[in-house]
Parts: sequence; structure tokens; C-alpha cells
Amino acid sequence: MTNTTQKQVLANQTLASEALAKVPEVTLIFWLIKILATTLGETGGDAVSMSMNLGYLLSTAIFAVIFIVAVMAQIKAKQFHPTLYWVTIIATTTVGTTLADFADRSLGIGYAGGTTLLFTLLMASIWIWYRTLGTVSVASVSSPKSEMFYWVTIMFSQTLGTALGDWMADTAGLGYTGAALVFGAMLALVALAYFYTKISRTALFWAAFILTRPLGAVVGDFLDKPIAKGGLNLSRYSASAALVVLIVACIFIFKQKPAQKSH
Repeated sequence: MTNTTQKQVLANQTLASEALAKVPEVTLIFWLIKILATTLGETGGDAVSMSMNLGYLLSTAIFAVIFIVAVMAQIKAKQFHPTLYWVTIIATTTVGTTLADFADRSLGIGYAGGTTLLFTLLMASIWIWYRTLGTVSVASVSSPKSEMFYWVTIMFSQTLGTALGDWMADTAGLGYTGAALVFGAMLALVALAYFYTKISRTALFWAAFILTRPLGAVVGDFLDKPIAKGGLNLSRYSASAALVVLIVACIFIFKQKPAQKSH
């Protein structure tokens, strides 16, 4: 085999690998957009359930339909599409917001009960995923089955994050800024563990992924809650619109690559 032929084969293998990878490479930009998306999930979810007075159950049903459609489109896609991926992430975080509020407030189990229930569901999702496919690494998300596990796990993590954020801000009495500082510090510890320890990168990814959701939840609440409750009392609609603009700008300014499989 000539050098030219070998290079062509390697190039084709690389293209094939990228075509199979339909989730983004985990970089600083990934985490920035993730935090913006989770904040949007809080303001957007509250805008529909509270500002539009549709209630938690109806709002959850609406966002659940959007979530299912987005996941189906993501699974049917042949390659990684940044816009489609982040639309699906936003769909998970909006349905997570209203679903968590429904579990915490309408079911009468409170923030502690909702957080415990959702944490159990999240751990069960990860365990079943691992038992079925042998890994929960994002770099392995390249088949319809792994994508289904990926998105169900993300949906549960987004819902848990909302309940956890509300619990820390309200029940624990930290307020929105105090809770944001706590979750920010926890994310910083995960980052330090990534750079200075040999802890599983997959475990650290999911820890960070889960923690960005309550951080976004309390930041979103800080933006739109009344001043008397420690918020800035901004319009949920204008806050959501501003976050959409920032997310779109990040997607188009910073080019994202698909995650590469580990060999």
C-alpha cells in the first residue's frame, strides 16, 4: 500500500468517525453554552408555566413534546449539527424546569423529596446505560440506543438540577447568589480534579454536567425573581430573549467539533 493510499484510508476513517460522533467535543465553549442553556431553561420554563399562567403540568406536556421531537431529529441526523444539538439541550432543560417544579410543588413532596426522587431516577438511568452498553462516555454516543440513553440521562440530570437549585436557594436559605457561589465552587473543584487527579474523566464529566444545571437554575431565578426575594425582577421574556441571542452567537462564532471516540 502506497503512502498516498494509506493517507486516504486514514482520512476516510477520520471522516467516518466524525460522522458517527453526534455530540460536541467537551471544551470551555461547551460548558459556557451549557450554562447559558440551563439558565434559559429556567427563565423560559418559568415564562411559560408562570408568566403565561399555563401551570406546571400543561407546560411540562408542551415542553415534553418539543423534547421528543428534538431527540428524534437528533437521532435521525447523520452527523453532528451544533444548532440541532443545542436546541435539544434547551428542550431538556425547559422540560426539566417545569417537571421539577411540578414534582416539588404540585405533588407535595417538597424540594427534598423531589431531589431524592430525581437523583434516584438519574442514577438508575446511568446504571442501566452502563449495564447495557458497558460505558457512559459521551465519546461512545454514536448509535440510536446510546443516544436514547444519553438524552434520557440528560433530561433527568436537568430536572434534578432544577430541584437541587431550588432546594439550596430556598429551603437551605442560601438565596440565589449564595447558591450560585456554592455550585460555582463545586464546579471549580471538579475542574481541579480533572487537571490534577486521575479520577475517571467520564465521572467528572457527568458531575460537571449535573452541577451546571442548578447553577443555571439559580442564576435564572436571580434574573427574574422579585427584588424582595433577592432577584433582579427582570422580565422573563426579555431575559430569555437575551440568553437566546448569546447562545446563538456562541454557536456561530465558536466552531464546535464532534467528540472523538477513544481508541
